[in-house]
Amino acid sequence: MILVVGSLALDTVETPFGKADNSLGGSATFISVAASYFTAPIKLVGVVGGDFPKEHINLLEEHSVDLEGLQIIEDGATFRWSGKYHYDLNVRDTLFTHLNVFETFNPVIPEKYKQTKYVILGNIDPVLQRKVLQQIDKPKLVICDTMNFWIEGKRDELVETLKLVDVLVFNDSEARLMANEPNLIKAAKQIIKMGPRCIIIKKGEHGALMVTENTIFSAPAYPLENINDPTGAGDSFAGGFVGWLAKTDDISDENLKKAVIYGSTMASFCVEEFSIQGLLSLSYLKIKDRFREFIRLSKVED
Repeated sequence: MILVVGSLALDTVETPFGKADNSLGGSATFISVAASYFTAPIKLVGVVGGDFPKEHINLLEEHSVDLEGLQIIEDGATFRWSGKYHYDLNVRDTLFTHLNVFETFNPVIPEKYKQTKYVILGNIDPVLQRKVLQQIDKPKLVICDTMNFWIEGKRDELVETLKLVDVLVFNDSEARLMANEPNLIKAAKQIIKMGPRCIIIKKGEHGALMVTENTIFSAPAYPLENINDPTGAGDSFAGGFVGWLAKTDDISDENLKKAVIYGSTMASFCVEEFSIQGLLSLSYLKIKDRFREFIRLSKVED
């Protein structure tokens, strides 16, 4: 039902509340595990080196992630990233980025994946995102993530990719950069003219904003007392978002709103623990309970 294309990584993360060394990370990882609570199997396409721990492979398979599309370069090293967060968890310093095998990643879509209806493209080169879409047979919905690196360095290629995308997901600073417009509503409406019918703007602790041609929807962030590691929150959001849409097979504006709340729900679980740990011991019932709490927190009587 869902095809995820993106990075798998070994992350070393330090926050004021602790540290995790060589932990499982990467956009495809967080998206896949978050989405797995809504539908299965999740079809993953990515690349790792021979140093990628077998225990991580087992973890993904235990969450119904189909790894036929995972390339393992035995004599190569897995993508590694390290970051240190400040007390303001919106601020972090990247200590190192070693792309390793991910630098030459060439996504090849297995034959049995090519009929997948819901495709989510993690934060990779827009040229590769387009190459993936050229291998898929008429998907129902294409969701794309991007970042300032591609907006600044490969803008023309990204614009070409957006013509093939239904939903674009990125953060507020990236939206402003892409549209050269400080107002987020105006920025989203400008980007809609480039191709996507729906723009999702992640605003961290301030929630998320969804804009379509006919709808503007703002969702709060879940108020948490304990936040340990924000790494992967945006990708967990994307996993919950696409997971709900695939589960219901409904891409109406009203259901997109629910998908935003489910995305925020999965992100809230993610940030409570380091790495992928906050997503591992969930159930659909636990997710549904927090979804209802989201609704209750933002509801007022007329």
